[in-house]
Amino acid sequence: MQSMLMTLFLIDCVVLIACVMMQPAKNDNDAMSALTGGAGDLFSRRKARGFEAVMQIVTTIVGALFFILALALVYVSAH
Repeated sequence: MQSMLMTLFLIDCVVLIACVMMQPAKNDNDAMSALTGGAGDLFSRRKARGFEAVMQIVTTIVGALFFILALALVYVSAH
């Protein structure tokens, strides 16, 4: 059981890294962004569309699976 969970965990790790690396970059090249570090974009109300929206959903699902598998591994290794 532990080896199966570990295999799934490692596959999930690789998929999570790929999902994060495939997300489109958000480039703001104005002067205010350079001074504030882009903090103004934190609360912007722009909705993701197309590929960006799909990648956000996939990354969220894979990230949640990462934590679930991590907790399952801890539980199995303790018992």
